Amino acid sequence: MRITGGALKNRLVQCPKGVIRPAMDRMRLSLFSILGNIAELSFLDLFSGSGICALEAASRGAKPVVAVEKDVIKFGTLLNNVSIAENKIMCKRMSTELFIKRNTQVFDIIYIDPPFPYKFHKELLTMLSNSPSTKEGSLILMHRPKEKPNDEIEGLIKIDERHYGRSIVDFYKK
Repeated sequence: MRITGGALKNRLVQCPKGVIRPAMDRMRLSLFSILGNIAELSFLDLFSGSGICALEAASRGAKPVVAVEKDVIKFGTLLNNVSIAENKIMCKRMSTELFIKRNTQVFDIIYIDPPFPYKFHKELLTMLSNSPSTKEGSLILMHRPKEKPNDEIEGLIKIDERHYGRSIVDFYKK
């Protein structure tokens, strides 16, 4: 995998062993193009895996950047990958749900990329909407399979939906 833009453009990162579905280059390039200038905006990458989306954000000047991954094998690869970032990317090894329950830091952009079999999209979005992790204007991007229906979430307004093959990314604003 390679970073598609910013200061770290074209740098290669490792893919963790095991079951992983990294965000495609084309999709990441499109998403960050839609987001536009994210310099100085805070970015949270949930279900981070390799950390590629956290690195894309950091490469484009987002800060602070936080990556959350619970799998110990993926976490080792994540730590190795984020070491190339100029600004430190904070990495947390815990479940996304536990991170949201404990976190008090507010984020401008939150990217959520759970495994496709994950069944709690609506609950996770509701939890985020009601947490101190979001503020009015926070943007939440949820990557989901097209087979998983989109849900209305209290406190969030769906502002966009982008299709990438079998994947859909929903854009919500708090």
